[in-house]
Amino acid sequence: MKKILILGSNGNLGGQLFDNIVGLSDFQVIPYDRTDLNLLEQDSIVSKISKVKPDLIINATAYNAVDKCEEFDDEFKLAKKINADALKYIGKAAIKNNAVLVHYSSDYVFGGDECTVGDDDSFLKFKEKGGFTEDDVPCPINKYGITKLMGEEELLKLKDKNLKYYIIRTSKLFGPKGKSNEAKDSFFDLMLNISKDKKEVNVVSEELSCFTYTKDLAIQTLDILNNKEDFGIYHVRNSEPAIWYDAARELFRLKNIKTKINPVSSDLFPRPAKRPKYSVLANTKLPALRTWKDALEEYLKKYN
Repeated sequence: MKKILILGSNGNLGGQLFDNIVGLSDFQVIPYDRTDLNLLEQDSIVSKISKVKPDLIINATAYNAVDKCEEFDDEFKLAKKINADALKYIGKAAIKNNAVLVHYSSDYVFGGDECTVGDDDSFLKFKEKGGFTEDDVPCPINKYGITKLMGEEELLKLKDKNLKYYIIRTSKLFGPKGKSNEAKDSFFDLMLNISKDKKEVNVVSEELSCFTYTKDLAIQTLDILNNKEDFGIYHVRNSEPAIWYDAARELFRLKNIKTKINPVSSDLFPRPAKRPKYSVLANTKLPALRTWKDALEEYLKKYN
């Protein structure tokens, strides 16, 4: 029986990977959280992974405190260790064990309105083709995005050493909260909590991107593996891009919440890290997932 090692198994995505892979495959699934493998202890990463002798490694770990990463040097250094430096050792462990490696990256490797196609072309060219494709040149505009790109680059450096890898870029995750104490609430969960105490809320009417249901992401990850897709970079997200305001409106409609929603500029919520106003990931390689609205409806019925 083949062994799958899931790193970050108690996180939001890791939990869904574990639940769905156990339920939909014949693999022996081995869940690792930070007590099993501390990515900051990088000298031990290869040896600890090699004890398992996995056939497949899925890395669902990540540093994702976007604003802290931007504001504090120590946090930026921590983000680089987890999102970038650790990838070199995880990749080496995969090579040593002849294992396939799956790693998740972010739409924040792109910078939206600050990306160009050429010297004279604006980012509107990306909109015309449905978003940033897997082959477009990354252009992050915040430090978190830089660390995610650095992680991708660490894996790409190992291609010549026969690393078998899938880099899956995704965006705006939502779904059941993981078991980890550090697992974050999604945008939809935050909005549900806020609406309990307020008659009206302000929601940013900018930052067009795509929402991704962690259950759908986990299942398509398994499909990629079962179908033995070519190694490389893939974009996985639910269909139909949306801004935060439209997402909040759909959430309140589905839950019949009467709280008033005011569309506002991002300037009303100053944050240390700049966000892309456009970071839609175009999926050019895989079958399209259902719309985020359909996924959200399922999530609310099943988990809320």
